[in-house]
Amino acid sequence: MGSIDLPSQGDEVIKIPTSNYEFGANFLDPRMMLVGRVSHDGRVNARVKCDLTDNLSLKINAQLTNEPHYSQGMFNFDYKGKDFRSQFQIGNNAFYGGNYIQSVTKNLSLGTEAFWLGQQRKSGVGFVARYDTKKMVVTGQIASTGMVALSYVQKISEKVSLASDFMYNQMTKDVTASFGYDYMLRQCRLRGKVDTNGVVSALLEERLTPGVNFVLSAEVDHWKKDHRFGFGMTVGE
Repeated sequence: MGSIDLPSQGDEVIKIPTSNYEFGANFLDPRMMLVGRVSHDGRVNARVKCDLTDNLSLKINAQLTNEPHYSQGMFNFDYKGKDFRSQFQIGNNAFYGGNYIQSVTKNLSLGTEAFWLGQQRKSGVGFVARYDTKKMVVTGQIASTGMVALSYVQKISEKVSLASDFMYNQMTKDVTASFGYDYMLRQCRLRGKVDTNGVVSALLEERLTPGVNFVLSAEVDHWKKDHRFGFGMTVGE
């Protein structure tokens, strides 16, 4: 639940309250996962994950809408080796992509990725590094599209973790940094984030009974004077 901005005469912006509703269904077994969502405006989101072998899996993500040219589909083939992982992607609009990450040492992994978007005739290459221990994880990514991303996660205790990230986009000259937390309690989990764009968000997941979870989420954008609030309930194992 939140609001949408509608322009008016002059520099004023009129905020109109709006709400979104979704119906979802999940199917899980040891080798397959099916997730579907249908929104009140007719949008359909579907996710499929199927383990073809012990090392090879197929993932499908699709979004169907009534608006022309807004429907999307993506096929991912993931292969997990002893000390590496690779992925090949095929999507609509003649999208092709692939990535590969190799474990160099016990704590350090290096990888690369590339994509080609045939309809827009755009391509890109990126490189990534990841260093992790039992208490922290550091990642860095740089791409030929002008994007630089850094992240750091520190495990304070068994129940508390802190994280921060930094992202720079050379094409749009956007710079964003954020700080987040993850707090585990006996029957609930609290997560939140604040970034340099003035956006504060929080998510609370509480276990009411075995198999029933209640979810609350909120987001406030101080600079745009916008807010969103949502709640949900998950029933199942």
